[in-house]
Amino acid sequence: MPILFGVVLLDLIGFGIVIPILPFLSPKLGADKMDIAYIIVTYAICAGFSGPFWGRLSDRIGRKPVIMICLAGAALSYVMLGLASSLWMVYFARGFAGMMAGNFGVASAMMADITTPENRARGMGMIGAAFGLGMVLGPMLGGLLSGDTASFTLPCIFAGGMSLLAILAAAVFLPESLPPERRAAHRREQKVDDRESVYVLLRRTGNRLLVLQFVLHSLSISSITYLFPLWMGDELGWSAREVGIVFGIQGALMVLFQGGLMGPLVRVLGEWQFLRVAVSAFLLGLLSAAFASSMPVMLGSLFFAMTGATLCMPLLNTIVSHRSAAEYRGRMMGTTSAASSWGRVLGPLMAGANLAVFGYRGAWLGCAAVVALYLGWAFREYALQRSAAAAGDAHGGQ
Repeated sequence: MPILFGVVLLDLIGFGIVIPILPFLSPKLGADKMDIAYIIVTYAICAGFSGPFWGRLSDRIGRKPVIMICLAGAALSYVMLGLASSLWMVYFARGFAGMMAGNFGVASAMMADITTPENRARGMGMIGAAFGLGMVLGPMLGGLLSGDTASFTLPCIFAGGMSLLAILAAAVFLPESLPPERRAAHRREQKVDDRESVYVLLRRTGNRLLVLQFVLHSLSISSITYLFPLWMGDELGWSAREVGIVFGIQGALMVLFQGGLMGPLVRVLGEWQFLRVAVSAFLLGLLSAAFASSMPVMLGSLFFAMTGATLCMPLLNTIVSHRSAAEYRGRMMGTTSAASSWGRVLGPLMAGANLAVFGYRGAWLGCAAVVALYLGWAFREYALQRSAAAAGDAHGGQ
């Protein structure tokens, strides 16, 4: 578990470096605000198509080689981005990065392989904490390395170096969680034909609505990631440096909650009750952003919304792992990763359109409306879980 944490952390540091610089790099090459949204969408579309492939491949050949392949692709994409001299090269680099973006789903499947149902939420929290720590160090490094002259080559080359270091760490230290004998056993036990569609898989496992929440979750997160740098730049005159520091502070909060508090809070509240609390915090933060008029409130709304949002993902991954048999766990995690990517397609497009028509308040309220649907589903599922438990207790009593 600690080795997997370290590999994911190194990968996410590289990913995080790019976040605060893209909104400032692209205009230097002739992009407008909608181009920034389209660049984000390009990455997400490619990741949406490739996610199920990487998950299915990890079920067939093992998790470790797929993680290393995706890391190599990420390293190459960062170098391509750092050397971009025209706008189409930015689009190409981010599209290629999306095609190679299979690591989060495969790493989540690996974590499910090596944890028991009782400590799986803690394990998924560690994946989330690696994401958070990467978001501490990555954006801060991206902002600092870009410097006052806003040079973006050095941050991108550094991000590629982080991915290469992660490949080395995986090759030397990371054990395979799905050895050949287990893969063979899973193929014999497999209840879902590998050739059947994702829709059939979701229908058979009863996970269609659950996977939809990955779309809504990522749609909202990507809307924030798109809006916040523009919001700070327009309202406060901030640059990539200040935005990177803010994302770094938010990452530290993610590490605190996911790495240290996730397990105890799940034991006290249960997964579904905790999910309701987290999505509620997400929604309240977005509503606060819509009506914020000062820097402290603007920053506080971001921290509140993002803290709630980042607690949701380990819980969703834990719930999916409980609902997925081991023989197609990689494919299922790849599907949820792809669903998240399609949310990242829709988020910047929705936020960009709302921003153009309604301004920042309308854009934030549009995002809040999506999270309200997400919260409604969480309340519905919690009620169903309570009803099922009560029915089981009554049957047991009889």
